[in-house]
Amino acid sequence: MTEQVSASLTLDDVRAAAARIAGSVVHTPTLHSITLSEITGADIWLKFENQQFTAAYKERGALNALLLLTDEQRSRGVIAASAGNHSQGLSYHGRRLRVPVTIVMPRTTPTVKVMQTEAVGGKVVLEGETFDEASAHARLLEKELGLTFVHPFDDPDVAAGQGTVALELFADAPGLDCIVVPIGGGGLISGMGTVAKAQHPPVEVIGVEARLYPSSWNAYKGENLPCGGDTLAEGIAVKEPGKFTQQIIEQVVDDIVLVDEPSLEEAVSLLLQIEKTVVEGAGAAGLAALLTYPERFEGKKVGLVLCGGNIDTRLLANVLLRDLARSGRLARLRVTLQDRPGALYKVMKLFHEHNVNIIEIYHQRIFTSLPAKGLITDIECEARDREQLDALIASLRGAGYSVSMVELN
Repeated sequence: MTEQVSASLTLDDVRAAAARIAGSVVHTPTLHSITLSEITGADIWLKFENQQFTAAYKERGALNALLLLTDEQRSRGVIAASAGNHSQGLSYHGRRLRVPVTIVMPRTTPTVKVMQTEAVGGKVVLEGETFDEASAHARLLEKELGLTFVHPFDDPDVAAGQGTVALELFADAPGLDCIVVPIGGGGLISGMGTVAKAQHPPVEVIGVEARLYPSSWNAYKGENLPCGGDTLAEGIAVKEPGKFTQQIIEQVVDDIVLVDEPSLEEAVSLLLQIEKTVVEGAGAAGLAALLTYPERFEGKKVGLVLCGGNIDTRLLANVLLRDLARSGRLARLRVTLQDRPGALYKVMKLFHEHNVNIIEIYHQRIFTSLPAKGLITDIECEARDREQLDALIASLRGAGYSVSMVELN
């Protein structure tokens, strides 16, 4: 860790934000997860921020910033650059408070995000191919139109608002040993960490980043791992941490860990299957950390923030199916057959004997390296578990068939 610096965020700042926004945001539930505790070996308490109106904690900081505007700033309006949860939170509460809100998004932003922001009251301007270009245009409009820029994370008022999550968490789940908090730009962990370190005794604070975007980890550890790629946790896919927030992180965070894509997918799937709650990749990062480093949290009472639930439904379906494949409940088996009558029937009999359900069958006769009388058959199937699938594969090989599994990344 680097030397502490002059940036300041206090428990009183967070308490003042809590008083300011009280009654206008949801006091989301904090619940104990018996099953996830059994799976991870830790005593897990979940903070369901995905139950906010805009399905994310971001509206806390956005609202606090809006309420601190002068009358003149309110009348002129605010502007932000965001293609995510900040845009919806700021737009929703701006409409409530009759503050005009302009959101600049890259032209590459999915239409659904544009529509969601406009649906809650924001005026969307599409500019640039990247977030950096959109942000630069927002800063230009800020000066040209006399608007007030509300940063998604690198702002003390925004971070104080995000810290109100921790006030509720510690009130509803006293005695926590540790909180595990996703890090994108750092606003959430700055606010929550400030509250955690003001507890008696202070609570351990662990940050989590996607391995593809270790920006805050690099700054914290003095490393230079690359940032980039397609991550499920796009809500925390930030290439540069905030200047203010990184200074607070240096003061209040005990460590930062990285999680890979399969663990994020598993965490999203587990939360849906076990807790019956939908979270986006960033919202599942805390659980992904416990799945990745169970020994680090074993026996501790841990608070996890499910910080957002805005995930594309098609992407969610892919995540769930991929998780079934990794667990052995869904598989694609590649079987080499001779192209003659009854060949497929004999294979089907073995599937029947093992009570494995066939979903799809694909034949490939042309684009193979097999002789002209050979064919490759891909069979997508559904099993009870990995053991049942392994028993089927063993029977197929015992009957003389060449069988392989088409693996996921």
